[in-house]
Amino acid sequence: MTEAQGGLRGWAVARKGVWSRLRFTSLRLRLVVVFALVALTAAVSASGIAYWLNREAVLTRTQDAVLRDFQQEMQNRAGALPENPTQDELQHTAGQMANSSQRFSVLLVAEDASGRTVYGNSGALDSFTLKDVPASLRKAVNKEQPVNGGNKSPYHLYWQRVVEHDTPYLVAGTKVIGGGPTGYMLKSLEPEAKDLNSLAWSLGIATGLALIGSALLAQAAATTVLKPVHRLGIAARRLGEGKLDTRLRVSGTDELADLSRTFNKTAEALEKRVADMAARDEASRRFVADMSHELRTPLTAITAVTEVLEEELETESGSMDPMIEPAVRLVVSETRRLNDLVENLMEVTRFDAGTARLVLDDVDIADQITACIDARAWLDAVELDAERGIHARLDPRRLDVILANLIGNALKHGGSPVRVAVRLAEDELVIKVRDHGPGIPEDVLPHVFDRFYKASASRPRSEGSGLGLSIALENAHIHGGEITAANFPEGGAVFTLRLPRDASALTERPPGGDEGKKGDA
Repeated sequence: MTEAQGGLRGWAVARKGVWSRLRFTSLRLRLVVVFALVALTAAVSASGIAYWLNREAVLTRTQDAVLRDFQQEMQNRAGALPENPTQDELQHTAGQMANSSQRFSVLLVAEDASGRTVYGNSGALDSFTLKDVPASLRKAVNKEQPVNGGNKSPYHLYWQRVVEHDTPYLVAGTKVIGGGPTGYMLKSLEPEAKDLNSLAWSLGIATGLALIGSALLAQAAATTVLKPVHRLGIAARRLGEGKLDTRLRVSGTDELADLSRTFNKTAEALEKRVADMAARDEASRRFVADMSHELRTPLTAITAVTEVLEEELETESGSMDPMIEPAVRLVVSETRRLNDLVENLMEVTRFDAGTARLVLDDVDIADQITACIDARAWLDAVELDAERGIHARLDPRRLDVILANLIGNALKHGGSPVRVAVRLAEDELVIKVRDHGPGIPEDVLPHVFDRFYKASASRPRSEGSGLGLSIALENAHIHGGEITAANFPEGGAVFTLRLPRDASALTERPPGGDEGKKGDA
């Protein structure tokens, strides 16, 4: 792997870790985000409204004062000029008007006696000229309005806010009524703009503090809300692990407290139900074990009698009455079946009680399979594919039980020949038993290892007890192995047995399940 690939893989792993943490705290994040959005919306809305109201108030107050002062100066000083003033008179009057309390620049425009346009400038703000006045404002100032009942003056005061070089200005103009100069005023609004900027910064800082405060408040609220939920999750996990006596400490009267009480009631009911089921299961196992032991004594005597009867059937003297011979053969067959059933039931009770133990020995697998087949006279019906010299440390008796059940099941329900193949996979022994029959129906396949399960419900009585494959699976499990069943693609069923080559490394299985320890979550 190249260095670039390693870097990409590391980045992917880190991103996955971040996303997993985000998912783990998704509810907390949602609470914080919601609180922050609500606080941000409220703070921005309040700050925006406050800024807009203060801005309008500041600008309107300054603007009204300046326009009122300018209009007063135009009436008092510019109105006192002759109809055709000289430039010196305009310049002197403009200077006087600029010295008012509002300190604005003044430009006066008039025509002298010779009809020439003359200008008078107060000299402030880099020589305020007519070019600094917007054309639309000049046009509005010089336009004569018709005088009527709703308009008593032909000329009015007009104003406009402009921005030059990032500095706001107020420009206004009017004309002396009855003849006289036209006056324009320029007032810088930079002090007001600075005040508004300071206000904006203050409101921005307040919004940021509100956002931080809301995030901290959301974190505290999330911790308060999610802590009981986290405790509930831990308790549910412990309950799922089998610790049925897990309970939650309940405090308060809110919804989370009600949820904790409901959890405790549910856990208590579940614990009682499981205890009742365990007691019934234990009673059932004890009944089966006791029944099996009680049946062994009379069954031993019956088996001895049937052996005598079987010997009579096999003698050449023919002393057995032909009328009762079928009944005797039926008794012998059913006695054997009953004996096998009792032995299987006792084996099952040992597995359920956890008393089954391994007696390990070094086993030659090929020899073991051959001995199993030979003991049951299956040599003509079974093909063995196993190399000599494959050894494993297993329990020979239990391995024989597994093989006998798998091969016998294949011969009984499958088709000859039955093929047994042995392979090694690392430290694992793999034995496959395949038949050439019709295979196992798909609806039966998940239940082949269930106890007392038979594929045909219409034929509940058969030579088997329905426990063979279940006992084989239990014997595989006690070795630390597994058995699986499947259908071969070319036809027939195949059972795969997987066992460790050395079962001595396994710890003994405890007789019971894990018991929960008391404790509050």
